[in-house]
Amino acid sequence: MSQDTRTPEAVGGRRGATPRKRRRTGRIVLLTLLVLLLAAGGTLYWMYSSIDGNIKAVDIDKALGDDRPEKLPTSGQNLLVLGSDSRAGDNGDLVGGAVGGGRSDTTLVVHIPEGRTQAVAVSIPRDTLVTRPDCARADGTAAPSARRVMFNSIYAQYGPTCVAKTVESISGVRLDHFMEIDFSGFKDLVDTIGGVTVDVKEPIDDKQSGLHLEAGPQKLDGTQSLAFVRTRHGVGDGSDLGRISLQQQFLTALLSEVKKQDLLGSPAKSYKIADSATKALTTDSELASLTALGDFGRSLNGVDPQNMETIMLPVAYDKIDPNRVIAHEPNASQLWKAIREDAEIPASAKKSPATGG
Repeated sequence: MSQDTRTPEAVGGRRGATPRKRRRTGRIVLLTLLVLLLAAGGTLYWMYSSIDGNIKAVDIDKALGDDRPEKLPTSGQNLLVLGSDSRAGDNGDLVGGAVGGGRSDTTLVVHIPEGRTQAVAVSIPRDTLVTRPDCARADGTAAPSARRVMFNSIYAQYGPTCVAKTVESISGVRLDHFMEIDFSGFKDLVDTIGGVTVDVKEPIDDKQSGLHLEAGPQKLDGTQSLAFVRTRHGVGDGSDLGRISLQQQFLTALLSEVKKQDLLGSPAKSYKIADSATKALTTDSELASLTALGDFGRSLNGVDPQNMETIMLPVAYDKIDPNRVIAHEPNASQLWKAIREDAEIPASAKKSPATGG
């Protein structure tokens, strides 16, 4: 059996599990920075040639090669969204910035059915143990497949291409596009749109994330928003799974806020949002221009935040290591099958034995 590669910051699992001494970074809910941002303001993007060069590109298709899941005619669009936490540059000024190394703290598979208004976002918990396929290291050498690898470690060790390859391997879903954004870009985006209002179900007092909120509607700025979607000590059982409901709640609030703003009527504000977003954005080569992003955004114009369903990949606590989780079957397979076939997701595929409280 191959070794279990884990990041030292990772904590998760059941109530009562002992936290690691080093502060673990959380994940950020960035989901579709573009699903509504570009849909709302996409028709203006042709004006912004000055920021076209902000976008960084990764040639995912070339790197993955031909050994990939089949693209079904009814599968719609499948987008891999990563929220990265390098803590380099501006990221180091955020709460918990002393944590070193690069990692992906958010992994979402966003499925957009062909010609419909409803979309589905599947969160893959970072503490999930998976079988990683063969991947290339940063120096170009090959790394053989390994079992019981913590999902979050793949980005840190092999980069986004290996994450995409792993997602396709465990899901059988062919990914059409890839997007990645970092912490500082997310903070700037929230501040640029003027904050996001969320309904806090119960008071949150988390010294580690720096978040202190009373119950009730609260308008969060960029720094507070990062803390909200990263906090785990202030909610549930303190595990990685416990914060996913907060991330899903914030996602809907963020998309609703962008949707209701009159970006077309405010070119200056639209420019500021596009500029801050693209500076922190990496995409696949096909989307790495404002023209391509604008076209993609307009193709999603019918997606309404209220019709965005957020689902956590069904997981169960690992019997060997209760601080880790594994895909729960047959629920997980049912979920991926429905996405592959662009079919309705059965209720059983949305149930997860490990909920994080």
